[in-house]
Amino acid sequence: MEFEMNQFRLDGKVALVTGAVHGIGFEIALALHEAGAKIVFNNLSQESVEKAIRNFEELGVEVSGYVCDVTDEEAVKKMIAQIRLDVGPIDILVNNAGIIKRVPMIEMDVEEFRQVVDVDLTAPFILAKAVIPDMIENGGGKIINICSMMSELGRETVSAYAAAKGGLKMLTRNIASEYGQFNIQCNGIGPGYIATPQTAPLREVQENGEAHPFDQFIIGRTPAARWGTPQDLAGPAVFLASGASDFVNGHVLYVDGGILAYIGKQP
Repeated sequence: MEFEMNQFRLDGKVALVTGAVHGIGFEIALALHEAGAKIVFNNLSQESVEKAIRNFEELGVEVSGYVCDVTDEEAVKKMIAQIRLDVGPIDILVNNAGIIKRVPMIEMDVEEFRQVVDVDLTAPFILAKAVIPDMIENGGGKIINICSMMSELGRETVSAYAAAKGGLKMLTRNIASEYGQFNIQCNGIGPGYIATPQTAPLREVQENGEAHPFDQFIIGRTPAARWGTPQDLAGPAVFLASGASDFVNGHVLYVDGGILAYIGKQP
């Protein structure tokens, strides 16, 4: 069978991107739309959902937004049912919603730890559990979990985040193992350090005119010698959402500029 570029097309597919109100999720949603998918998303508040809808519409992208706490299984069930009525059953799920709390482990309250794990690991389980039955009935589907380099590495102050993202990597593999027989592919994307408004303070030029120490650290640690951009994740997301990846399952695609392959410069 000859390779065809239209394998990357998502025409007629319904894609749910959780938390796609800015940054990585927003750009992934745009990319899936450009490939032909119908985009639905959620966030915690009506205000944030309406603002995101306006931002999408300014770019000529028609989307449907829903208010939903992805850690609440009953709320997720209701949202999935409403999406099925409004747009159609979900063909592509991108588990993008996530949080991080940077606190030394011995100073972190156990409830803070549980909150991070709940959003970053339990919520993807809840969402996947909710959409898989329709995917089985419809002959297949795609689940993309937004993992992290912390799915592989540890770092100071991110014990809960690393634990959750490491668990998400294994949840990704297990979904692939359990439901691959139904033509469901579950893969992950592991972003490196991405230039977003949230990381902007770490890239600000200091009063002495020098780059922020963390900025210098990341650029020195990255073979690509730059931060990633949300747009760098667009192509990998379309690939993993499309028929071009039908025999790729249980894989985490690290989009990190080479950090995980690099031991670092000699001092």
